[in-house]
Parts: sequence; structure tokens; C-alpha cells
Amino acid sequence: MSSRPLHQPDAPESPANDSDSDLDLDIQELDPITTSSPGSTSRRDRNSQNERRTGHIPLRNLRMSGLRNLANRSRGYGDLGRRRDTDQDDLHGLLNDDPEDGPNRHSAGSFNSVEDDAPLLQGTRHRRSSSVDTFNRVRSNLGAHLRLPSFMSNASQPIPGDTDNVDEEHDPASSRTVFVGALQTARFPPNAVSNAKYTPISFLPRTLYNEFSFFFNMYFLLVALSQAIPQLRIGYLSTYIVPLVCVLAITLGKEAYDDIDRRRRDNEANSEGYTVLTFENPGMGNAERYHAKKKLKSISKGKKRNTLVSTDRLSDIQEEEDRAESSGSPQPPTTIVHEVVRRSRDLKVGDVLKLGKDQRVPADVVILKSYTNESVPVTTEPDVAPVESLLVDPISDPPIDQSAETIAEGHESTSRLGNTPSADAGGVGETFIRTDQLDGETDWKLRLGSPLTQMLEPSEFVRLRVIAGKPDKKVNEFIGTVELSPKSKGYDPHVPKVNEEGDNNNAETAPLTIDNTAWCNTILASNATTLAVVVYTGPQTRSALSTSPSRSKTGLLEYEINSLTKILCALTLTLSIVLVALEGFEHVEGIKWYVKIMRFLVLFSTIVPISLRVNLDMGKTVYSWFIQRDQGIEGAVVRTSTIPEELGRIEYLLSDKTGTLTQNEMEMKKIHVGTVSYANEAMDEVASYIKQGFSVPASTDPNQPSILITPSSTFLATTTATATRTRREIGSRVRDVVLALAICHNVTPTIEDENGQNITTYQASSPDEIAIVKWTEAVGLRLMHRDRKGMLLQSVDTGRSVVRVRILEIFPFTSDGKRMGIIVQFLDDSESSSANIEAGEIWFYQKGADTVMTSIVAANDWLDEETANMAREGLRTLVVGRKKMSLQQYKEFSANYKEASVAINNRDAGMAQVVSHYLERDLELLGVTGVEDKLQKDVKPSLELLRNAGIKIWMLTGDKVETARCVAVSAKLVARGQYIHTIAKLKRKDDAQDHLDFLRSKTDACLLIDGESLSLFLTHFRTEFISLAVMLPAVVACRCSPTQKADVALLIREHTKKRICCIGDGGNDVSMIQAADVGVGIVGKEGRQASLAADFSITQFCHLTKLLVWHGRNSYKRSAKLAQFVIHRGLIISVCQTMYSIAIKFEPEGLYKDWLMVGYATVYTMAPVFSLVLDKDVDEKLANLYPELYKELTTGASLSYRTFFVWVFVSIYQGGMIQGLSQILTEVDGPRMVAVSFTVLVLNELCMVAFEITTWHPVMVFSLLGTLLLYLGSIPFLGRYFDLGFIITWGFVWRIAAIGAISLIPPYAGKLIRRAVKPPSYRKVQAI
Repeated sequence: MSSRPLHQPDAPESPANDSDSDLDLDIQELDPITTSSPGSTSRRDRNSQNERRTGHIPLRNLRMSGLRNLANRSRGYGDLGRRRDTDQDDLHGLLNDDPEDGPNRHSAGSFNSVEDDAPLLQGTRHRRSSSVDTFNRVRSNLGAHLRLPSFMSNASQPIPGDTDNVDEEHDPASSRTVFVGALQTARFPPNAVSNAKYTPISFLPRTLYNEFSFFFNMYFLLVALSQAIPQLRIGYLSTYIVPLVCVLAITLGKEAYDDIDRRRRDNEANSEGYTVLTFENPGMGNAERYHAKKKLKSISKGKKRNTLVSTDRLSDIQEEEDRAESSGSPQPPTTIVHEVVRRSRDLKVGDVLKLGKDQRVPADVVILKSYTNESVPVTTEPDVAPVESLLVDPISDPPIDQSAETIAEGHESTSRLGNTPSADAGGVGETFIRTDQLDGETDWKLRLGSPLTQMLEPSEFVRLRVIAGKPDKKVNEFIGTVELSPKSKGYDPHVPKVNEEGDNNNAETAPLTIDNTAWCNTILASNATTLAVVVYTGPQTRSALSTSPSRSKTGLLEYEINSLTKILCALTLTLSIVLVALEGFEHVEGIKWYVKIMRFLVLFSTIVPISLRVNLDMGKTVYSWFIQRDQGIEGAVVRTSTIPEELGRIEYLLSDKTGTLTQNEMEMKKIHVGTVSYANEAMDEVASYIKQGFSVPASTDPNQPSILITPSSTFLATTTATATRTRREIGSRVRDVVLALAICHNVTPTIEDENGQNITTYQASSPDEIAIVKWTEAVGLRLMHRDRKGMLLQSVDTGRSVVRVRILEIFPFTSDGKRMGIIVQFLDDSESSSANIEAGEIWFYQKGADTVMTSIVAANDWLDEETANMAREGLRTLVVGRKKMSLQQYKEFSANYKEASVAINNRDAGMAQVVSHYLERDLELLGVTGVEDKLQKDVKPSLELLRNAGIKIWMLTGDKVETARCVAVSAKLVARGQYIHTIAKLKRKDDAQDHLDFLRSKTDACLLIDGESLSLFLTHFRTEFISLAVMLPAVVACRCSPTQKADVALLIREHTKKRICCIGDGGNDVSMIQAADVGVGIVGKEGRQASLAADFSITQFCHLTKLLVWHGRNSYKRSAKLAQFVIHRGLIISVCQTMYSIAIKFEPEGLYKDWLMVGYATVYTMAPVFSLVLDKDVDEKLANLYPELYKELTTGASLSYRTFFVWVFVSIYQGGMIQGLSQILTEVDGPRMVAVSFTVLVLNELCMVAFEITTWHPVMVFSLLGTLLLYLGSIPFLGRYFDLGFIITWGFVWRIAAIGAISLIPPYAGKLIRRAVKPPSYRKVQAI
């Protein structure tokens, strides 16, 4: 059988002609002796050439790297000729796998050479003696430069940093494969948070569209464009163009400023630094790494190239490897790990993050490994050159004594149990996260590293591959798998050998569930370091998918003014047509009738004043400045300065609970022991009982172990011998309940170093449990240590250990069971470490909700009454009980419980039945605890004030039903004694109809509904439900997803057409905030996402009252008054123009031209009119004292059709009087008439401003007097329009006075009469 030459330098695809030839080494460079017939090479010939064959050892890593992937690990080296069709990507260019080779592929080492294969597969290989030092030297110097590590061996898996190897963008609708610590095969979106409304490209189109979608802006644009036509031009073109440009410039400038501000704050969040682990091939320099990337890239693209090694060398390579293994050479780690700090926006899918306590998770991650900071595992370091700035020393696999069995057991339990956290997880890979920023839940969540990844050293993470589903908004679901690729072949003293032909050579897999994840914007709560791989980034994270895109918000006042503008425009058109019709439609002097109409429209364009937008936008800026400068709401930020008036029109407030109404800090407030209740200062008495009961006498004999206390300890009685019998009984009860609370929990103490001091902190899934354990410490009994097997309690007074228990069973809390229990055995002495089950008392403790515990504890006459009392105070109640078990009872229970736990069918029900039968019967009732979820500062008075202001308050939370109910009561959202109608876990439509019927008959009830039931109502009874709900005084919705919160806000908006304010502090509130008319974000402890996305940002909930009742009131009232004055100012000059046109026989000639028109709208009237933004009808104290004043604003009476037409009639009267009397008393057309008419017009406007001011401000006085002096000073320069000689005569003065008095006195008198007959509410409260 002939074979092809091994090296053909002149072949068209020779490596010598390829750009990557520096990496493709000729085999003859290291082993020049080859044969033309590999099959004839004998074992003896190879042995005789031992020394020279040593040179090709380094190529084993390069040539054989394709074998280390999943498909080939179970194959022998002699089987390389098989499955060439499926492994072409992996082996192409590395082995002689050209499909055109034909029969030449059947050479030694292929599947036809049984003789050569047999010894390799049977394990009877001949081992050649060679220097291990030579092997190490060659491998480290050359092999590290050429070998492809296992994580690079698959051509489809890219190299970290190879940006050219990225193919197409990943389809978000498909699942994804994430290569840990490596560059991905597809592009994923960047991990950047963006609350910006515009991009540099979309800014102008979107803002201009928004501006010209308003009728009056389009009207001004058409008027300005009409001046380009010579026949329609009246006066200066700039008279019409400049105001429009100013309006657009101011509005676009404000939008740009707001958006730039959002981007700046986004940039702060995106620039937050995170520690990322980077992986580097041991010993590979930058140049070699570059060539390795190029080589791998050419392989992955499937280039055909001539083979450099014949397959007869494969068995040689294997023998060299076996020889290295037999000599005991240590194998370096797969990679070397470095730590780098990257900004949040630079994180990519596949990056491995190192996260610590209280750190925000910047993207959706899968937890790989977690370890406590106080006990970092001791690691072994292989004999390799030290590398600086490593995360950890290069570590190999776990020690032998725990590797094989532990790995097998860990993987088996992972696969069998679905990786569900259990009570006996043992702290391995455990970490707690806070999710209140994501789903609003207050309970901490336990998260675990998969056992498959938890045992890996970070240097081996590159062997991992995570397969995850498509991006999804469901925050409580995740399904995925993690695969561990086999480690490259070589001897490792810490890894037990496995059968090469067995299944163990394949990649190991483990399932991933929600328990292995941490979503973006959650907070790590444990004192642990967590290593996690980024799976979803940026817009594909759970929190981003649950967030609706930001939208441009427009205030109700804008729409109202838009409607009024249409009326004014219709009036203008009607007036123009009427004037032309009165003259007649005949063609006069060559001017066509429709041209006349157009000229009149331009003349009367001041009726729709373009300065209205300028004044309103500038007013909004002033209001925003007032809000941000207010010392009473320090830290307030206005992010959307276009809607401050909306704050004065709110009728529905939708609030989050966690972090908004509450601080998410639990505090033990009350404990009841049957006959006595302790709260506040009375807790000192509890502490004295504990001090007496747990003061263990010190042992005088140093060899005698100290005595430990059990529930049956008898020496305690001596400490209270002088006390009365009743007091002794109460003291005993108190000690029993405190001991039960100190033992019955899932809390783990951790030691943290703060400022050089060791501080004990507690970790648990429930903040309630932490609050109770902190309380037991406060009264004298501290939890010192806790692990899977037991816990140790210490007396705070003496500092000695007083209670030691062995944990026999734990029954964790579930949402269905609503209780948790624990079986413990009390140990008699501190030295006892025996596992003897007969060594101490066995007790069962249980605590839970009163609804389930009532039937479990023994009969009593006080439990229901006390739990009801605590519930009315808004406290979260827990009932505590205990039961003593004999050894026989425990053994019987344990046997039955174990039997039930391995049942195939109805396992959970069987286990629950065993617990109920043996344990949950006639428990001794010890007491009831009341835990309060601390409210934010001044929440109760704030909610009461808002309710009195006519605002209906809804609470939307992701937390549990019971928690939501307690907070609603404690925050006084629900009035004392008010009926709370609860709808939970509703699944049937007919049941939903029954609830609706009930609510129709009881509209004064508070509705408490969960997310599942709410979804049913919104799906099948959308209209009926919302029409009933908006009539109720309060609604509490719990277990709401972020999307549901936004849906509720939109539904109320659509159904009621009222203004809605949404307030929240977490990422789960962003959708709701953006869906509302006004979104308010509270700057939370852990995150600023809500405040960044909101229109207004505050630091405390109580600031909302001032924001609405004071700033909202002022903003709306001022804008309404300002808008009416600007309309009045434009309308009165148009009436003057109309009178003038009639007097000159209906000719479309301008009365005030050029500067007079521009000056009237700007310097002569603008400052006094704009100074109205400083006016206020009541002071802040009265606004808070009488919140009912706010209720009037919601009717929109300040700017309505009625007030609008009142101002129209005033304008027509004043304009008619001014222009008509000016023409009668002077001349119909001429400079004298213009001088009198214009002067009266300006003075009339200044006086009208003075009449409308309620509360004078120095700026108002200055603007009025300054404008008057400015006008008088400019008269000498107006000789082009006025008769200056006439102005300095008394005739001019008396005409001014007479016409002004006739114009001003009647409207002012009418105002005084109306105020006396029907005074406004603010005048009543001022007692005027």
C-alpha cells in the first residue's frame, strides 16, 4: 500500500504558502526519519530510534487536540480514521483527513492496523524510558506555544480575544450556547443600560414630529412659510420666522438637555466597575497567542491544507504521553487566571464575574462557584512557574481522598434532585440574593452553584459550556444545562484514573434551574465571593425585557391648550372670511378674494400666539428649578421638565411596597406568652428573665466541662427562688419561648470584619427570621455557630456557651405549608461530640402562620384574640410551639419519614402525612411574635394627606399576600376596621364572577388580589373589573409581575382618562413608572434604576406629598394663568386689528407694523406676564393643612372652556374699547391714533397683570416698573410710528387716561363682585 509524501513544499495548498505557516511545523524538523510504508514500521525499529523520536512530543498537543472534544474522548488513538465525516471541523488540517485521499488513509494507526492498535487499547503498551526532564523542557518551551488547550480544541469554540472569529449575530428567539471564559460564536447585545428617549439620529425627526403634531406649531409654521410668497407678505419676514425658531430651539434644547442628563446618569451606572476573570494559556506569550488564534481561525473556517503528520505517528505520540504519565510529571492547569476590572457596559456573554457582598449583579448570570470569605479553601499549587496577579494559584482537581466518590455522588444527586436547594446543603456553593429590585419580594433567595462547577477550580472554568434558553421575561423560571469537557490527557496526581473506553471520558452534564441563577439588578446578600458566568446582557436581561421602552410624555395642559388653539384658529378664519365678505368678493384692484383672506389670516395670526409655547416652556423650566432647589425635598431631581403641571392633576397613585412604603427592614415589636405581652420598654424585663435563666454557674474544676442548659434543666429554679410563683411561671414561659425562637429557624451567623472589628451578621432567606434571631440576641441569647449538624447558643451576659443542640431534621418553610419546624437534640455538656442518639433530650419546635398553627397547637383560649390584635396593628404574626419526643417516638418517626421520602408516588403528600401524624399534634403553645416591616419615614401621615386630597391609592407589589395585607394595615392604607376582600389563587371564571357581584354590593371594601387572579380578571372581565376597582377606596395587588403593574396603570388611564402617578424604587417598577402620566422614582439603597427611568426622582416617599400638593398645585395654577394671559395678550391686539381693518374699508393692512408687533410680544409685555410664574394663591402651610384644595385642581377649573371664553370676551371688550375710542378721539388712520392706541394697549396689559397677582413678589414689582420705564424710554425712538409732537401734549395724556379707565374698570369691578358673591376656596381658608 503506497502512501503520500509527508511534506510537499510545492503543492498548491502547502503550508509554506499559507499565512499561518509559522505555526504549521514540519514533522521532519523534529523527527526527520520517516518511512514510506508506515505499516511496516516495527516496534523494535521505533525503540532503536528512541532518542530522535523524543523531538515530536510537543506535537501531541497540537495534532491530537481534536481528540479531546466530546465526540472523541471515548475513542482509542488507533481509531482516528473513523467518523471523519462528523469530526472534520475538529481534525481538519491536523490529521490526514482530506476526503480526496481515498485509500491512502488506510495506514498504520488507522482502523485497518489491528496489530498496532491492540497493545494501545489493551493497556499493554511498551513504555520507552526517556528523560522526564526532557519532556518537561520541550513541553514547556515549545508545547505550550503549539498545543491547543481543551477549551480551544473544538473548532467551533473560539479563543478569548479573537474578535475576528465572531460570526453572525445571535438570534434572540433561539437558545444559546455560552462558552465560559471564551469569545462566543455569535454576537450578543452589549451590556448597557439606557433610559434615553432618543439617539443622535432619531433626535431631530422625533422631536420635530412631536412638536408639529401640535396644531398651533403647525399653524405657526404655515404662517411663517406663507411669508415667502410676496403677495402674502406683511411686514418683516423675521417677525414670523424668529419666534417659531425660538420656540423650537427652546423646546428641542430642553429635550436634548433632559436626554443628555439621562445619558449621563446611565453612563454612571454603565461605568460601574466589576472584577472579571480572564483566562490565559500557561506559558503562551502575546505573539504566540496571536499565531495560535490565527491558526485556530483558519481551522474553524474549514481551510484544506496538506497534512504534516502521518497516522503511524499516533501510537508513538500516545506512548510518549504514557511515558510522561508513568514518570509522575505534574500537569499544569488548563489556564492561568487573572483578575481585571471592567465597566458594566463592557461585560460580554461568557465573562466570568467575581462578585462580593452587597454588590449589584450587572447582567443575568449563572452561578458557577461560591465560597465564604472567612474560610477560603486551601489549595495546592502545581510545580509551575509563578505568575503575578493571579486570582488564585493554579490549582488542579480535588484531592484524591474526596474526588472519585464525591464527584460521582455530587453529580448523581444533582441529576436526581434537579439541583434543588435543601436544608442540608451544607453551605457548599450557597449564596443569598435580594430580589426586591427585580420582583418586589422581601425574602432573600438561596442560590447555589451546580455541584459540577462548584468543585472546579477557576483555572478549569474554560472547560465549561452553558446551554441556556432564549431570553425570557419570566423571572422565576430558567432551564439550562452545564457541560464539563474532559480535561486534556496527562497524569494528574489529584485525579483518579478512569477507564479510557468507559463513558466517564465523555463530557459531564448537570441541569441548571432558577436556583443556579442571579438576574440583573439583584443584590448579593451573603458574606461570600461568588463566581458567575454572564449568560444574558443588556436588553436581553430579565429586568430589561420586563421594562417597557421609554416614551415622550405630554401633559394634559398641552392638550387642553391645543384644543383652545383650534378654537382660536377657527375664530381667526371666520373673522377673515367675514371681513372679506362684508367688503364683497368682487375683484378689487387686481387682488383676488382668497388672497385677501390669506392676508387677513396672517394679520390675525397673533390670535394664536406663538409666544404661548415660549412662555409655557420657560415656565416649566422655572418650576423644575423650584423643585430641585426646595430644601424640604432635598435630593429631588426633575428628569422630565415638560410635565411639572401634571403633578397638580393626579387622581390615582400606584405605589410599590418594598423600599417605597417600607424600608424592607424587619423589627421584632411584640411577643405574647399567654398571660403577658411584651413590647417596647417591656423587652427589658424579658432580658432580665433570660439573664437569670441562662446564667450557667462557672465550673470550679478546670477538667470539668461547663454545664449546658436544656428545656428540662432543674438548677434554674434556684435563681428565682425569692420570686413569687406567678413570676416564676412567667419567667419559665419567657425562657422557653426565647429558646424556641433561638433554635427554630434557618439562620446562619457569619463573622465580618468592619474597621478592624469582628461583627456578627446573619444570613437567611427570610428577613423575618433574621429579625427574630437579632431580637433573641438583644434579650441575651446569641446564635454563635450553625452548620448542617447543629448549633451553639451563647449567653450575651456571661459570654459562655449555654445551649448546644444537634439538628436531627429540618422542615423548611413553604408558601403552601406556611410553617417551618426543626427536631433537635439537646447536648448535656460542651465537650460532647458523640453521635449517640440517646445522649440527650429530643424536642420538636415549630413556628408558623396563625391560620395553620391554630389546629396544630393544644387547645387554648387566647391565641385567636392575640393574633387578631397584632394583625390590626399591621404586625406579621408567628405562632411558636414545641413538643418533647421520646427516643422511641423519634426512631419510629424517622423510620416512617425515611420510608415516605423514597416513595415513587405521592412522595410529598406521604412525607407531610408522616409529619402531621407524629409531630403536628397537640403542640405546647409557647407564644406569639409580632414582627413589623419598618415603614418609610412619615408614610402614614403622607398617605392620609394624599387620601384627603382626593387621590385614590393602589399598592402593587410582587410580595406575598400576607405581607401585603400587613403593610396595607400598618401604613393605614386600609382604615381601621375596614373590610378587606381577598381574592387569591383564582382559576375559574364563574368564581371570578361571584367576586365581582360581591364587590358591586360592597364598594367601601378594600380589595386584596394576587397576580394570578388579577391575570384572570384582566383576561376575561377586563372592563367589568376595572370599572369596579376604580370606585373602591383602596386596592392592593400582590404577586404582580412588572408587566402586570404596567398593564394596570395603562388600564386605569384608558378607562378613567384621569391622570395617574406611579411611584417605585426598584427595577421591577420601571415599566409601571414609564406607563404612568407621571413617574416618580425613589433612590433605593441598592439601585437607581427606577429613579433614572422616572420623570421625578426623590429620596423618600413622604416627599411625594410636597411634590404633588405644593409644587404640583403651583405649577398647574401658574401655567393656567400664564396661558390665559398670553392668549389674552394676542387676542386683544387682534381685536384692535379687526377694528382698524373695518375702519379702513376692510383692507388687509397692518395696524402695528414691524417693531411695534415684535416689541409688544417681547420687551413691552413679556417680563410682567412671565412673572406670573412666581404667583401663589396660598402658602405651603395652608396647602398641607387643607389638602382638599388639591381636589379642586383635578377638575381642571383653572383652565377650562368657561374661563377661556371669559377671557375671550374680556379681550374683545378691551380691544374694542381701546381701538374704537382711539379712532374716535384722534383719527381713523395716522400716527396719532397709533400712538394713543399702542400706549393704552401696553398700559392695559401691565395693569391686568397687576390685577391678577395674588401674592406679590419683588421680581413682579421690578418687572412691572422696569417694563413701564423701558416703554416710556423707548418712545422717543418710535418716531417712525408715532407722532412725537402729539405725545408731549396734555391731549395725549387725558386720552390715554380716559380710554384706559373705560377699558380696565369694568372687568376689574366684575372680578371683585364675583369674588364677593362666590369666593374661591383658597380665599375661604385664608379667612378673607
